[in-house]
Amino acid sequence: MHVDAAIRSRKSVRRFQPWPVPRATLEQLLELAARAPSGSNTQPWQVHVITGERKQALCADILSHVASAHAPDAEYAYYPEHWFEPYQQRRREVGFELYETLGIERHDKVARRQQELRNFSFFDAPVGLLISLDRRLGAGSFLDLGMFLQTFMLAARARGLHTCAQAAFAGYHQVVRAHVQLPAEQLLVCGIALGHEVHDAAENTMKTPREAIEGFTSFHGFAD
Repeated sequence: MHVDAAIRSRKSVRRFQPWPVPRATLEQLLELAARAPSGSNTQPWQVHVITGERKQALCADILSHVASAHAPDAEYAYYPEHWFEPYQQRRREVGFELYETLGIERHDKVARRQQELRNFSFFDAPVGLLISLDRRLGAGSFLDLGMFLQTFMLAARARGLHTCAQAAFAGYHQVVRAHVQLPAEQLLVCGIALGHEVHDAAENTMKTPREAIEGFTSFHGFAD
């Protein structure tokens, strides 16, 4: 697949086929992702790949914690404490579109919560990845990690696979630590669901809009 096609067809898939992904394929994807740039070549990413019964046990444990009313406790702030425009409106629009696509009424809190909890089954994907970095590193390492994640997701797409990056796992890092032996100095940043999409699933038909380049770019020094 041409890189342009991989970029344009990448999306957050929220329902996966149970078909397994070979370990050899995962190793190829991670080898490619490791070519991502990083400041002073620090390569700060750490990856735990989980599947099969180990994945099922982790998911069941997290869902048990959620059911026991354990509040999520991420070790970093992904979102701002107070939302403002235009970001608040974009966030609302994508949330409303997802629930509308699924036929979930805006005020149906039970159905919305059930959909939200599907994060913790990796949306039924056969493979989950848990991504961390050393908490002693600086903010720039988050930039490095973002480039690694995007490289991985595009490499997966080029092989006919789909992904969904999931910050939700960061809120249950203590549970994750018990399953993958994540060292104390490692900050759990996110998970990634990986597999083949269910093509006719409603949630996989969403195509989120993007701002036109005029909305985020200014050009300087060009003749025209």
